[in-house]
Amino acid sequence: MQGSGEVNRNVIRAGFIGNPNCGKTTLFNACTGASLKVANWPGVTVEKKEGWTTWRGMEFHLTDLPGVYSLASYTMEEHVSKEFILSGEVDVVVDVADASSLERNLYLTLQLLELGKPVVLALNMMDIVRKRGMEIDLPRLSELLGIPCIAISARERMGLDLLLYAMSRYEEYEKPVLRAKRNSVLLQTRDRADYDLIEEMISQVVRRREKTPMPEPGQMIEKKAGKQQDLTDRIDRYLTGKWLGLPIFLAIMAMIFLLTFTVGGWLKGYFEMMLELLSEEAGILLDTWKVSPMLRSLIVEGIISGVGGILTFLPNIFILFLALACLEDSGYMARAAFVMDDLMSRVGLSGKAFLPLLLGFGCSVPAIMASRTLEHRKDRLKTILITPFMSCSARLPVYVLFSGMFFGKYAMAACFSMYLIGILAAVVSARILFRLDYHGTDHMLLIELPKYQFPDAGSIMMYVREKVKDYLTKAGTVIFLASVVMWFLLNFGAEGYVTDMSRSFGAVIGKCITPVFEPAGLGYWQIIVALISGIAAKEVVVSGCGLLFGIANITTGSGMEGFAHVLEEMGFGMPNAYALMTFCLLYVPCTAAIAAIRKETESGKITAAIVLFQTAAAWVVSVISYQVLSLCSDIFVH
Repeated sequence: MQGSGEVNRNVIRAGFIGNPNCGKTTLFNACTGASLKVANWPGVTVEKKEGWTTWRGMEFHLTDLPGVYSLASYTMEEHVSKEFILSGEVDVVVDVADASSLERNLYLTLQLLELGKPVVLALNMMDIVRKRGMEIDLPRLSELLGIPCIAISARERMGLDLLLYAMSRYEEYEKPVLRAKRNSVLLQTRDRADYDLIEEMISQVVRRREKTPMPEPGQMIEKKAGKQQDLTDRIDRYLTGKWLGLPIFLAIMAMIFLLTFTVGGWLKGYFEMMLELLSEEAGILLDTWKVSPMLRSLIVEGIISGVGGILTFLPNIFILFLALACLEDSGYMARAAFVMDDLMSRVGLSGKAFLPLLLGFGCSVPAIMASRTLEHRKDRLKTILITPFMSCSARLPVYVLFSGMFFGKYAMAACFSMYLIGILAAVVSARILFRLDYHGTDHMLLIELPKYQFPDAGSIMMYVREKVKDYLTKAGTVIFLASVVMWFLLNFGAEGYVTDMSRSFGAVIGKCITPVFEPAGLGYWQIIVALISGIAAKEVVVSGCGLLFGIANITTGSGMEGFAHVLEEMGFGMPNAYALMTFCLLYVPCTAAIAAIRKETESGKITAAIVLFQTAAAWVVSVISYQVLSLCSDIFVH
């Protein structure tokens, strides 16, 4: 390791920069063997990532930067990229360009050349260029720009050796003025880009375009097949249409949830059988070893039942992330932002703000971080405020458990309504903030709609694998610790170890808060304690209920049946269950999300205000849900 003020000259430091969705992260993963998230929509990378690779005895320190269209730095992630390029932390700049849309990408290239730093142009997606029957004159392009232009395909891992070779020779064109006399074919350099020549070529293109009739909308000109309608444009006529765009989006999300609930529920049954078997065998083994009742309770009821119950939802989580990954890699996510732009603008936000909200269906933490893609601080704060209202995957176990117990064949509809309520709560909250903000900002959505593509199996499995790994890691750390803490709170009181939970510390805490939740039908100290435990991680609400109500393996069929019976005897019915699901949807996010909010807002006061607002919103909506459903059930009964 080098000292803080030293630079290791044996290591080549390179920064990957380029337009959003040009394949920088895919290239970074291909070079370093990392597994950073990639998707076919702009704004995936919101902070710089670092990695290492070696080639022919040379070490490369690579940095993957957020996508930028220029060095103007309108947004936070653009500022990160600009500051890094301008700093002394990089030896060579690798400008990753989408070769299939080269004219758009070269604007950034010209700006990078003006900085006077060594630049290598990596023309990515050359496989797409070949499929379209196009050709790029690389030697001529290199001659015009005065930098190496390397043809690569990050997805196919083509051209990486040549790219690393060009990066390794950066010192040969580190000082353009001194090196210009060298007659290197590949590494010929210039002091500045020849703008006179560029302007003349632009004028030629304009004059030629004026003589050529414009193609009809939705059509393109091929060298080969003549005029034909582009597949992407044809699909977008429906998916982004004025009348069909929003219904199709809702239908797609409903289909994803149908798969998550049905197929995931079927697979979940096998995990439940494994959990029951594990609990029984562990109990028998501990009895054989004559373990004390307290330690047996901790292991079987606290750890195995708590953590194991969460793991039974792994199939549901797997299918949810698999479906979201397919949507992202196909290019649909950017269309969803476009479809929602009109609705978002009515509440004072750009359609671009919908991308973090979509990420919120997976996890609130990266969704909150994705707010950096917004240009204005007010927009970022409003987006951070409403993003936790999206139903993240951690809430899914709560929905599945309570809807399965109280809604029968309408369980899936009850779960899907949580997603709709979350969106509605976000829209209403943004609208209220918009009305209170008398000096709002004008919004104009500028977003790239990438070509549709068949989802790449490698990228999808890498994404799903990382999400499942995160879920298992959380189950083995946060949820494990929360389950143990919950067990202690429920088995110890002022007298020490207690067998009656109503005399525990947890009961004392819950009973103090119970009156506040009675209007929402949640006036049970056990429910209150379970909700408090959910601040650590929303999945803990499920394992907490198992401990609080003394139900072993609460997520299994027998466990759910016993849990439902206990709740019904307490007067807890369908309206209460729906109010509980609603409160879990909207109340204070998990500790990881709170930390992300604190980091992004850089203010403890703003973070506290957001937490209080979300908890208040959850209380209001859950009260309305409970009162309305109770009234409706009374009407049907009478």
